[in-house]
Amino acid sequence: MKTWHLYIVRCGDGTLYTGISNDVARRLAAHVAGRGARYLRGRGPLTLARRIRIGSHGAALKIERRVKRLGRDRKEKLILGKIRLKDLLGYKPRRTR
Repeated sequence: MKTWHLYIVRCGDGTLYTGISNDVARRLAAHVAGRGARYLRGRGPLTLARRIRIGSHGAALKIERRVKRLGRDRKEKLILGKIRLKDLLGYKPRRTR
């Protein structure tokens, strides 16, 4: 079973994009190449700001939805590690074997 990650991308225009993937490097390469999320097209350069291991696909979908609703200031604190995901969402990621 592959482990899913939540990732946050910082765009060249300063905006933040949140997504999930079980292969973040491959997904980021697709974004940079202009494939994938339409939102990111033309917003380069794109840099990976943060990646957080979640575990299952279902949990990653739920977490992604909640993080996308956060304000920019809280996302920035999450990126910097000043707050933890479980503190923001009341969620404790499961350990994967």
